[in-house]
Amino acid sequence: MQFSEILGQEHIKSHLTKSADLGRIPHAQLFVGPEGSGTLPMAIAYAQYIICSNQNSGSNEACNLKFQKTSHPDLHFIYPTVSTEEVKTKPKSIDFITEWRQFLEHNPYGSLFDWYQMLGVKNKQGEIRVDDAKEILKSLALKSYEGGYKIMIIWMADQLNIAASNKLLKLLEEPTDRTVFILITENEEDIIQTIRSRCQVLHFNGLSEKVIAEALVSKENIESKTAIKIAHQAQGNFNKALQLLQPDSESVFFEKWFVDWVRAAFRAKGNAAAIQDLIQWSEQIAGLGRETQKKFLHFCIDMFRQALLLNYQTPSLVYMEPQVEKFKLENFAPFVNGNNINAIFKELSDAMYHIERNGNPKIILTDLSIKLTRLIHQK
Repeated sequence: MQFSEILGQEHIKSHLTKSADLGRIPHAQLFVGPEGSGTLPMAIAYAQYIICSNQNSGSNEACNLKFQKTSHPDLHFIYPTVSTEEVKTKPKSIDFITEWRQFLEHNPYGSLFDWYQMLGVKNKQGEIRVDDAKEILKSLALKSYEGGYKIMIIWMADQLNIAASNKLLKLLEEPTDRTVFILITENEEDIIQTIRSRCQVLHFNGLSEKVIAEALVSKENIESKTAIKIAHQAQGNFNKALQLLQPDSESVFFEKWFVDWVRAAFRAKGNAAAIQDLIQWSEQIAGLGRETQKKFLHFCIDMFRQALLLNYQTPSLVYMEPQVEKFKLENFAPFVNGNNINAIFKELSDAMYHIERNGNPKIILTDLSIKLTRLIHQK
């Protein structure tokens, strides 16, 4: 993958190419950016630029060819994994390299949730373990294939567990010659400070609507008017834009679950029968995998935020357009206001926190639902 294939982020491309041309390549860099901003494809393009010496218009064709399938022996990846039917214990990144290459080929702008869906995590939560850190040591001990740099890309570095973080820290403190670490994260604060302090940090912004719309027209053959509308809804996230093209995308299910939830919570005030609907809803969502539950709760936060913006007469900032029958965001907006939004946000955040820490989702979601029946009627 070359820089010409990366959407937007021109200032970062310029910085990376100029520093590489001058031989100023930091041994550890941290790419921080929101989902769909292109941190992973940028890291791969940067690695290709360095390893294949592409300063001369990509003249090293044999080297560039290996990068097309992300199979260059000097490029290494670490990413979160879970145990599966095939890999029952001590899963490592190398165990899933075939799936990883398929993931990159399908959509290098894909999210952690998309990766977990490919692995079929169900009720498990992925992480980067100490066995991966040991694999890093083993990989970097090998001699460089091209005789130059070896590059280790650690995707979603915030998923490093404590043991793996400590092992990686020692590598960053005593780097081997001509070795580059590129850590990628959406949540900079979740990476331990001692690792962050040893990395040169690059911050990525979300992509502009213009860049996303042009990419949808050129890459997906979408009509210009439709592409502009989707680009606005994507909010700088190219991965979300691609998902919005799919009629059976997750947002369709999330919208229905959200509407069923708030309707039941609204009816439940003074109506004992509606409480049973909330319990059934909680059981349904509790039957999903933890990663899906967390992503859905994030979606709920976004929906409440959009309703608040409508209530406060700022429609230009509203990008969500729910498709559920007889549900209009403008009709729901009056029930979300300054007196209840903080409490709603807190309850949703607490629910995500407890689910992430393996709490019983049925109890967590039932408790959240009952609290919503009170909050949604707050004037």
